Amino acid sequence: MRQSGIAIIGAPMDLGAGRRGVDMGPSALRLAGLDERIAELGYEVDDLGNIPVAQPESTHFGQERARFLLEIAQTCTRLGEMAYRAVTEQKLPLVMGGDHSIAIGTVAGISRAYRENGQNIGMIWVDAHADMNTPATSPSGNVHGMPLACCIGRGPSELTGIFGFVPKIDPKNVAIVGLRDVDRTEVPYVREAGVAAFTMREIDERGLRSVMTEAIQRASDGTTGFHLSFDMDSVDPAEAPGVGTPVRGGLTYREAHLAMEILCDSGKIVGMEIVEVNPVLDTANRTAILGVELALSALGKRIL
Repeated sequence: MRQSGIAIIGAPMDLGAGRRGVDMGPSALRLAGLDERIAELGYEVDDLGNIPVAQPESTHFGQERARFLLEIAQTCTRLGEMAYRAVTEQKLPLVMGGDHSIAIGTVAGISRAYRENGQNIGMIWVDAHADMNTPATSPSGNVHGMPLACCIGRGPSELTGIFGFVPKIDPKNVAIVGLRDVDRTEVPYVREAGVAAFTMREIDERGLRSVMTEAIQRASDGTTGFHLSFDMDSVDPAEAPGVGTPVRGGLTYREAHLAMEILCDSGKIVGMEIVEVNPVLDTANRTAILGVELALSALGKRIL
């Protein structure tokens, strides 16, 4: 589903993270040439700027089990409105994070737009983490460990109920790719929720193409396409050091590009986000540069 236009939306939020710095992710991605390089692929690029986000220094975190819950819900609602508008204008929303809790807003907006036309979307969640905690299971209370659970209808109503319908995506149409660090408290729910979870062991044993083919099948079954949510910590920290929660043993540089190329070949991407770029922890903007390169591969850039 190749749209002629791309709507770029910055979501400089780090309210959901335990570490500061990912609020600078959109700036780092723009500095790495995201807008210009997408335009070189032949797309019409409309950079909508950044959504306003409350600053943690001037905001009380609220409840310990879901820190900054109300502020995150407000930000995600604003982001959802922008993503919704982009889809209704026949543009593909490309959201730059920010911590991964922004996915709650992105997915709500895209899902709403397709739902109004009687269609459903799936999702491919490329991440080292499952992000399927709830306030009851989260060891930290950081909402960036909860967004996938919220997207499939499990979590605080302030987040699951954005735009008035639950769930935003049927769990049977969700595939997690690159999983390698799961909280013990969330393991039972990942197993029981109905999502397809492909760990790094499966990628090692089966090969990336086999895993991506099955992930696309899951996300496409009965849907009009899928949203791609890409956490930069899915890539091994040797290649992407500037992330908030690095975990060794991730996707290699070429595996990450191959995954994006395979997803592009499917023709089913309806939205995309790149999250958890943390320039404070990066070296010479390497992680943002890689994020731009991966976005280009997902949007059609080829070697030949």
